Parts: sequence; C-alpha cells; structure tokens
Amino acid sequence: MERFAALLDALVYTRSRNAKLEQLAAYLRETPDPDRGWALAALTDGIAVPAVKASTVRNLMRERVDPELWTLSRDYVGDSAETASLLWPEPATSAETPAPPPSVCEAVETLFAMTRANVMSELPRLLDRLDAEGRYALLKLATGAMRIGISARLAKTAFAQAFGVALEDVEEHWHGQTPPYTALFDWAARGAPAPDTGDLPLFRPFMLAHPLEAETLDLADYAAEWKWDGIRVQTVRAPGESGRGETRLYSRSGDDISASFPEIVAALDIEAVLDGELLVRGSHQGGDEGGAASFNALQQRLGRKTVSKAMRRDFPAFVRLYDILQLEGEDLRALPWTQRRARLEALIPRLDPDHFDLSALIAAPDFAALAALRETARDAAIEGVMLKARTSPYLAGRKTGLWYKWKRDPLRIDCVLMYAQRGSGKRSSFYSDFTFGCWDGDPDAGAELLPVGKAYFGFTDEELKWLDRHVRSHTVNRFGPVRETDRSLVLEVAFDSVHQSRRHKSGLAMRFPRISRIRADKPAHEADRIAALRALVRD
Repeated sequence: MERFAALLDALVYTRSRNAKLEQLAAYLRETPDPDRGWALAALTDGIAVPAVKASTVRNLMRERVDPELWTLSRDYVGDSAETASLLWPEPATSAETPAPPPSVCEAVETLFAMTRANVMSELPRLLDRLDAEGRYALLKLATGAMRIGISARLAKTAFAQAFGVALEDVEEHWHGQTPPYTALFDWAARGAPAPDTGDLPLFRPFMLAHPLEAETLDLADYAAEWKWDGIRVQTVRAPGESGRGETRLYSRSGDDISASFPEIVAALDIEAVLDGELLVRGSHQGGDEGGAASFNALQQRLGRKTVSKAMRRDFPAFVRLYDILQLEGEDLRALPWTQRRARLEALIPRLDPDHFDLSALIAAPDFAALAALRETARDAAIEGVMLKARTSPYLAGRKTGLWYKWKRDPLRIDCVLMYAQRGSGKRSSFYSDFTFGCWDGDPDAGAELLPVGKAYFGFTDEELKWLDRHVRSHTVNRFGPVRETDRSLVLEVAFDSVHQSRRHKSGLAMRFPRISRIRADKPAHEADRIAALRALVRD
C-alpha cells in the first residue's frame, strides 16, 4: 500500500503526460501480482466497495474531530479523502506492536469483507495502520474517486509501455478481464497466450477522428457523412457463455449501458459488432417526425438503471449506424472503408428498422459546398461532418490521415458570472466551476439574472488564477462550498446548441458550454438577454 500511495502522490504532482506514463509503467513492471492488478483497476474502472461511501468517511470524521472543523477543512481543501487523511487522529499508543501497513491486495480484500453493519469499526482499524499518504490512497481506492489526472486510456497506454505490447492489443483484450487482471499480466509480462474471449459480447476499441484543421483534403479520397448529436455506442452480439446468443450495448468509454436501453439489446439478433450513434426519435424535441430528436431528448434516458414503459414510449431510442467491425464470426476491421460500408448497407435490411438505420452519406462536389451544408445543419440533431478515407481500415484510436471530424462553429453568448465552486484534484484549491446567467429582460428596469449554464473548462491556467482571485474578492454570499459573486463579470460562453428544458428556471439548457473569453471590459448590464439565447433554440 505504501508504494501505491507513493505512486498516487507522484501522479498528483506530475504535470507531464510522459512523466506520468513512466511512473505508472515502472510501478506496473516492479510491483508483484496481484497488487499491481488491483492498483490498475482502481486507476481505470474503479473498485466499487459497497460498504464504503462518501457518507461513511464523513460520519467517521465527525466522530473523531469537531464537526465544524471537518466542514471548514473540507471546504478549504476541496477533497474529502485528502481532508480525512490529514485530520485522522493517530492511534493511541499501546504495548502491542502495531500491525504493518497492508498490501493493496490485503486492503482490497478487507474492504470487500466489510458490511454496512461493521464498516464503522473495521475501516478505522485499516486507517490506523497507515500514514497520511496511505490513508489518502486507501480512501481514494475505497470510494472510487481517484480524480488524479489519470484516464483509463492513459493507464492502458502505460500498461502497453511497461511490457512492450501494442496499445490496440491491450484494449482488445482488456474488456474481457476482471481485476486483478491475472490473465492480462500473464500475457503481457510473461508471454502467455492472449486471453480467449471470442465467444463473449465484448467491447472493441473505437476508431476515432482528428479535428479538421484546414480544408485541404481531396474530397474524392474521402466520404462525408453527418456527425450526429447523440452518444457513440457499440452494439455487440456474440454466442456468449451459454452459446444461445447474448447482446450488449457499450458507450464510447466501454461502459455497459444495456440496462438503460433494453429495446436496443433485444432488437439485435444477428452476431455482429456495430458502430453507431445512439439517438432518440420524434419531433417533440427538435427532430423531424421519425428522425433524430435533440440531445436534450436523449438525456432523459441516459444513466437510468431501469427504464419504464412510459419512458421507452415517450423517448424511443435507436442507433444510427456508422460502421461494422464484425459480422457472423468474420472480422471486417482490416477491410477498407468502402468494403465495410457495402457490407453494412447489405446488412441493414436484416435489422429491425425501428431500432437501427444507416447514417447517410453527404454528396458535395467541393469543400465550399460541404461547408454550406454543414452550416445549415443547426436545424437538426447534428454536430457537424465526418470525413473518412475510403481506403481506411478500422483501427483503434486516432490515426493521422484517415478520419476527420469537422464540427460546426460554436455559438457564443455573453453571460454574467453568478456562482463558483472549487474543483477537485489539482483544482481543489481553486474556484474553477462557474455558473453563469443571462438577463430575463432589461437589467436597468430590474430584470432578474437567470442561470443558463455551468462550465469548468475553456480557460488557461493563468485565466483560472485570475478567475479564482475575482471570486474571492467579489463574494457576496456563501452556501456551503458555493460562493455567490456580485453581478460584475461578463464571460463569453461558447456552446454547441441550446434546447428547451423544464429542469431549469430559465427554461433552457446549453450543450457543451465552455468559457471562451473573460470580458472584464464589458459592463454586466450589456450581457445578453434570455430572449437572445432562446432565439437560438432549434426545436
């Protein structure tokens, strides 16, 4: 556990991506099984410990330190695990030799053995065996809230680097394994055969696109299609362990979202791996009748563990297919895009038309014509245009020169900063999450400022420091960890689209808002009105 704690400490304070990769790769090479497997699980998919929740940590601390001190310290530090690790009282001295720090494996096994009935007595015993750094690592591991600047992709890259294997192979085999990944380490570190997962409905790595920086491609070499505004998914059917067929629906990150969209899972009865965009049908929220509705409609379905019949009726989901990776046992990824497209077009008549359709190609003689079509796309559930080399195989990750995304230019509007909250991880000492609003009429006539969005990116490190100072010096009220600021600072906010929403007082919700400029030069009363934002709705 000490070595894992040292790794976390180093990763938190390392800014360089390459340096993070080297540190993590060295840990994976030098740490024995199964500790390194459990550590890798904690850094990527997370380890869900049913008995340990954030509330458990809060309750433990309030038993041991003044509750007011805990609240103030947590607000200042911005991270519960870090606050608890620093405030945890040292165990009372005794004649007995203190137990040594646990290994990662022992810690995980002990955590999994805890129940809600005994966690308040068992977790303290584990924390008493650790120093502050160890307690921080343990609590991060137990609550599944690492937030130390390590993505699953970066961890897998470090794994590949540690053992000299291809990242694409790591991702291909990863999703069939469970912690502590013994078979995966046997393959990569000891030369054992790769895990056999051919009969399981597993996630395959997506092929991704580079942003189009300049309009210099020869359109004769590329196919153009719409970039739909839903979520990228992979629908997979394989024989399964039973041999009777099993279907799964995966998000772009490889999360199994089958339970949220059971109708999609039930609709695929052909063994295949299909790449597409998950959308919702209907004209009720920004789509043509029978076509794709806005992302706001899809949000009503996302993240639900169970879905009612009414929800399925009101927000019927379907997948607009982009590509095909496998079909009835044949791996098609090495084929050029033109051949895969032909195979996909031939498959479409065999699929349920209520739940699968084909993403249409765009006919355009040149970039000027394509750009004109791209700009008119604001009236539909479209983010922009995809350009795919006709000769490209389907390769995991982003490969230069093969696929490009040409997103439409963002919309922009001037808003007024209203509230700020501390970030987490590296940003826990800064106010970095900002809520902003627009005027519901003329502010000089007493109009109200209504929140229209929240953003925590788009600014540089220097701008973050400036914004943090502004929040601290312009606070007019505090609500727990949230500070309310005076209505003095204008922020130019960029966003992809705006939709009607019943969940917000303004009646509006932005899609992908980010702060594009700090308009300290602009008086707050000159910020935009709700009416200007509402005029951009394309429902």
